[in-house]
Amino acid sequence: MKEKLTAVIAAVAFSALASPALAAAEARKDNSSLVVLIFLGFCALIVLAQVLPALRSARKAARQQQESQELAPVESVTRK
Repeated sequence: MKEKLTAVIAAVAFSALASPALAAAEARKDNSSLVVLIFLGFCALIVLAQVLPALRSARKAARQQQESQELAPVESVTRK
């Protein structure tokens, strides 16, 4: 789990460092209106509403798997 977290952090850090290289040399005028920004915010809320429960259930499943692995040696000792 820590290896995956390290890989994700490294990917985010790398993309953050690469983003200035992808930026345009000239600043362009942004003609986005308030309605577009509200729509994008609403889309972000939908994505967040989908991701948070998935992360919670993944964390719960990992915790249950870890607890079952911790209990497995205790059961084998008591059977002997």
